Amino acid sequence: MPVPVPRQRVIPAAESGQAQTVSHGGGPSAAQAPRVEAAVERDARDATGTNLTLLLIEDDPGGSPIVPELLDSAGKPIRVRRARNLTEAERLLTDDVHCILLDLALPAPGRSGPGEEDELAVLKHVLQLAPRHAVLALTASGDAERGAEAVRVGAQDYLFRDELDGRLLSRAIRYAVERKRSDTAERRLAEGKLRAQENRRLERGLLPTPLLDGSALRFAARYRPGRSRALLGGDFYDAVRTPDGTVHAMIGDVCGHGPDEAALGVELRIAWRALTLAGLCGDQLLSTMEQVLEHERPDDEIFATMCTVDIAPDGRRAGLCLAGHPAPLVARPGRPAALLPYDSNGPALGLLPGARWPRLQVELGAEWSLMLYTDGLIEGRVGEGGERLGQDGMVEMIRRQLDQGLRGEDLLRAAVNEVRDLNGGELTDDVAVVLLDRAP
Repeated sequence: MPVPVPRQRVIPAAESGQAQTVSHGGGPSAAQAPRVEAAVERDARDATGTNLTLLLIEDDPGGSPIVPELLDSAGKPIRVRRARNLTEAERLLTDDVHCILLDLALPAPGRSGPGEEDELAVLKHVLQLAPRHAVLALTASGDAERGAEAVRVGAQDYLFRDELDGRLLSRAIRYAVERKRSDTAERRLAEGKLRAQENRRLERGLLPTPLLDGSALRFAARYRPGRSRALLGGDFYDAVRTPDGTVHAMIGDVCGHGPDEAALGVELRIAWRALTLAGLCGDQLLSTMEQVLEHERPDDEIFATMCTVDIAPDGRRAGLCLAGHPAPLVARPGRPAALLPYDSNGPALGLLPGARWPRLQVELGAEWSLMLYTDGLIEGRVGEGGERLGQDGMVEMIRRQLDQGLRGEDLLRAAVNEVRDLNGGELTDDVAVVLLDRAP
């Protein structure tokens, strides 16, 4: 297990009330001590569910009992275990030990005595041995520099061997336990933030980068996952240009909103790109995609909808396949924006064994905009009632925004923002929108 991250010795605010210097491990004033000790003792009991146990590691504890009688704030004795060396300490270091009092004069493993190369080697060994335990360093009177170095290495505090008394040591033990508890919580918080950052980088890297080099078509996309604090949802999209000049685009939606659905969406997108670049199209492509879905999905009830288009090299016509997915919207000069035909819509992937998905040929013309979207864009509520925006409402909204001169990224941004505003807040479903434009 990792060694705790070293930190400078900090005097808790509860000890002092004001910033001040405290010697010999620090402690509150006489007036503050009972109240502070009771609070720290209560916190320590809350964390451990039992009275405190101290493990003393000292070369001759039987012959020179340096630890006086110890009592907690309730007057109950603090249990003390005694170890003459690190081997014995390792045997006594069980989960019910809360604090270790280590004599820095103890020889480190493999050394004949103190004072050799690394004078804190024994402390470092104990920190590796007990990364979850609070550690107090015990040093000679006047050797404050060595004590401070021990704190820098990872001990919670240091004490002078010949100035110990029961009250000082009892208080130091309780404070060390609470400081270790705080350090552990702080470290876990930092680790959680690091994992969240790594997850965000991973999710961002899984979003597609369209491969449209050499194409005259303009591409824009907007993506908003429904999961809180996520960058990736069950919706997926992609676009590639094959060597013959055909531009293939698709958009899909895995049912559900969790991380499993997001992972499956990534797998389907990657599979679609590989199959498309391998030359598959239409029904053959979707049949193979269904096989991928059935093999990769964690549950037999999970399905996915998809819309695929393949735009001819001249850009004037396209093939359309729908697998349980809403039909794309097309906008052309001099005509109102409208949905493409969806009479040949086949079932969603993963629902019906042996299904087929006919490919419909669509004439686009010389200038057009084609918008593919997931149902998150049309299933948001309108106002305070239960009415949904629906495809008709979306078409009217896009027509109005096109009349305002919005195009490309601006059009998609305005559409998603308006749908969210109509919903009265963030959308609970994933939203993905893809826009392909061809201008003369």
